[in-house]
Amino acid sequence: MLDLFADEHPWQEPLGPGAAILRRFAVARAETLLADIANVAAVSPFRQMVTPGGYTMSVAMTNCGTLGWTTDQHGYLYASTDPQTSQRWPAMPESFRALADSAAREAGYPDFRPDACLINRYSVGSKLSLHQDKDEHELRAPIVSVSLGLPAIFQFGGLSRSDPLHRVLLEHGDVVVWGGESRLFYHGVQPLKEGFHPATGRYRFNLTFRQAGKSE
Repeated sequence: MLDLFADEHPWQEPLGPGAAILRRFAVARAETLLADIANVAAVSPFRQMVTPGGYTMSVAMTNCGTLGWTTDQHGYLYASTDPQTSQRWPAMPESFRALADSAAREAGYPDFRPDACLINRYSVGSKLSLHQDKDEHELRAPIVSVSLGLPAIFQFGGLSRSDPLHRVLLEHGDVVVWGGESRLFYHGVQPLKEGFHPATGRYRFNLTFRQAGKSE
C-alpha cells in the first residue's frame, strides 16, 4: 500500500498524454478539505442521483461552485440550483479553489478556472462506471480529481470505451489531473473495498473540479 510511504514528499507520475498523478499532493490540506466537504453537505446533502435510464447511482454526490452536475429525465447537465433544495449550490470553499489551482499548475495547466466541484462519497461496493466528462462547455480545460480517505482503483483508458485500461491505486491525498489529448479519455472507479481510514472512516471522498460554464 502506498500509505506506507505517507511521510514522503509529493511526487508526480505520468498517466497519459496531458495526464499525471500528483501523489500525496493534498495530504497536508486534507483536514481542511474534509471539514469543508462537511460544510457543503450541511447545505446541499449527499444524494444518490438517478440516471435518465432509471438507474440509481451507487456513489452519493453533492456539488459546490457556480454550477453543479446533476441529472434529470432528459440527461446529464450543469445547473446553478440544487434540485433537492431549490437553492443555489454552496459557494466553492477557498480551500478547494486553492488546491485546484495549485494542482493544475503543477500538472502544466496554469489557466484553470474551475466553476464547479462535484463531490463524490463512496461507501463499500460503490463504483463509477467508465465514462467521459463531456458535459462541460470548456473542453480545453483539464479535470482535477482529488482522492481522500479509503484507497480505490482508478481506471484510465482512451477515447474509445474499448481501449485498454490503466488501473492505478489512488490513496489519501493523491490528485489526478488530465487534459489536452487525454481530456475526453474514458475513466472510472472500481468497487470500493472494505476498509477503515482514520480521516474518513469507511468512506472515500473525491473532489472533481471542472470548468463547466462558458468562458467569459
